[in-house]
Amino acid sequence: MIGRISGRLDWRGADHVLIDVRGVGYIVHVSDRTLAGMPGFGEAVSLYTELLVREDLLQLFGFPTMLEKEWHKLLTTVQGVGAKAAMAILGTLGAEGAARAITLGDARAIQAAPGVGPKLAQRVILELKAKAPGVMAAGVSLAAVAVADDVVIEAEAPRAAPRPAAGAARAAVTADALSALLNLGYGQGDAAQAVATVAGDQPEADTATLIRASLKLLAPR
Repeated sequence: MIGRISGRLDWRGADHVLIDVRGVGYIVHVSDRTLAGMPGFGEAVSLYTELLVREDLLQLFGFPTMLEKEWHKLLTTVQGVGAKAAMAILGTLGAEGAARAITLGDARAIQAAPGVGPKLAQRVILELKAKAPGVMAAGVSLAAVAVADDVVIEAEAPRAAPRPAAGAARAAVTADALSALLNLGYGQGDAAQAVATVAGDQPEADTATLIRASLKLLAPR
């Protein structure tokens, strides 16, 4: 199983990139969001990967964080959601957006992904709503960004340590808030829905703000 690809960006297409790993080129399918965040040609790049194996096909799908990879795997467990449909959902919403939409039962947000109709969007909500809080709670450990730290082919000037991607940072904040609520004794479903609601209303909120606002939503219950 190929779990991560680190190399140099050699080429990009409409929905995939070619990454050169010491002379071997790997075609990796990525979402629109991931593609937009790719560096320039010849620069170092690293992606977590999932290998799709069929009788007549081998395809690599790439993700900037393990959180997004886990959501892709979870989405593909839904009947009718293939690897490309899952990528379309993640490309439209991102990992955190998909988690929020599923937790809140927002089928319209899921339906905004290309190729996802209303029936399929409803099925995604129905089958994954109970599983979403668990993935959200694991967000801190899964939000690490893949860093191309082992692909130097020739000596280069030292580089500053990369900053976490915005999506990964937001996932960590959301997961911290959810974990705090769970530690306070709230159920996963109620806590996840409260955090998702506040995160949607206040996208720049820090962990403390998320916790306080979520507690206000949960207080009457």
